[in-house]
Amino acid sequence: MIAALRGNVLEKGLDEAVIDVGGVGYRVAFSTLTLGRLPPEGEPVQVRVRTVVREDAFELFGFLSRAEEELFMLLTSVSHVGPRLALSVMSGMEVPELVAALGRGEVARLTKIHGVGKKTAERLVLELKDKVKTLHLEQVASEAKPSAPVSENMADLVSALVNLGYKQPQAEKAAEVASERLGAEAALQSLVREALKLLRTSA
Repeated sequence: MIAALRGNVLEKGLDEAVIDVGGVGYRVAFSTLTLGRLPPEGEPVQVRVRTVVREDAFELFGFLSRAEEELFMLLTSVSHVGPRLALSVMSGMEVPELVAALGRGEVARLTKIHGVGKKTAERLVLELKDKVKTLHLEQVASEAKPSAPVSENMADLVSALVNLGYKQPQAEKAAEVASERLGAEAALQSLVREALKLLRTSA
């Protein structure tokens, strides 16, 4: 199975990227947060990969850290949580925040993540509350970092849009409008989607 890829970012989409390794393009799915951290198209990158093989699909899921990959594996070990839903969960919070929310049993907070209902959140807490303590958080404290200030959230949103190929002025304007519509405390994944809707409408 493919465990890692080193090459150049060929293309970026909303939830995946194509990594060119020696002339072969590998389509890899990422969380929204990780996708926003990938280098611009044409730049070199190295990612950790988990290969998921089913009867009708051969899919690659990518990560930039060991902790992120391990959290993905824990999430997919929960009943009724597949790899796509796991990425959606990881798109809603940074790794330390998500680990802390699971460890504290914060069901209400988890339900704010796009695609996560109350039953799913309860299952995640029930099955992972103790298991998340085994994660290698690579010098990250076991408790989540304080919520980022609005300016930092905006910076992350703008950065994600720029990395998806939009120009800085476009990204800044779309980020501002998306934050006004959804609120500054909305999950980054939701803000990115709203901003992309705005950008595509104005194109």
